[in-house]
Amino acid sequence: MTYDGIVSRYLNRPLSRPAARALKGSPLTPNAVTTFTVLLAFATGAMIAAGWNVAGGVLIQVVSVVDGVDGELARLKAQATRFGAVFDAVTDRYGDAAMLAGMTVYAVRFESHPHAEFVGMLALGAALIVSYSRARIEADLPDVAAGGRLDSVFGLASRDVRSLIAAVGTVAGQCYWTLIVLAVISSATIAWRLAYLRVTVGARRYQ
Repeated sequence: MTYDGIVSRYLNRPLSRPAARALKGSPLTPNAVTTFTVLLAFATGAMIAAGWNVAGGVLIQVVSVVDGVDGELARLKAQATRFGAVFDAVTDRYGDAAMLAGMTVYAVRFESHPHAEFVGMLALGAALIVSYSRARIEADLPDVAAGGRLDSVFGLASRDVRSLIAAVGTVAGQCYWTLIVLAVISSATIAWRLAYLRVTVGARRYQ
């Protein structure tokens, strides 16, 4: 099940859905769109690392929009598969890592702040754990996902929101502070999910 954040709901989806409809009659497959998305993310990271922060920042948001096209296209063409879902999730992580790495290199090369590499590692680690925590909750606690309860767990600083923050910060040439913000809100999201589950699920034992 897809849980859209506020940016996806009001910005990304209104753009990705018409794009998917336009591609419905084309020979492109959802997995081909997924492959294009991760390649675009790597190119975006390389552009940011090279110092093209404005173009790179804009492309971060473009990647976020395009990332929704494969799922929409899979539904329109009735080509949704379990492999496609896993392929999309895995390549999303690689794409996130590439863009955060580009932001880290930019901070090291073009900004005069200490320990930018460390800040970048924190942001990357937190971003990966946010995604892992979601996948683990969905796999181990499917009842929490029922009835819309998952929105309470995933609604804080969702991936689409973090991508927009990264895009704005990169365009402004403030990758260092943006990485700090991303690390903090990602860590806060993880803490919120754990606290929420501790209260609502408690010490439930496996049967």
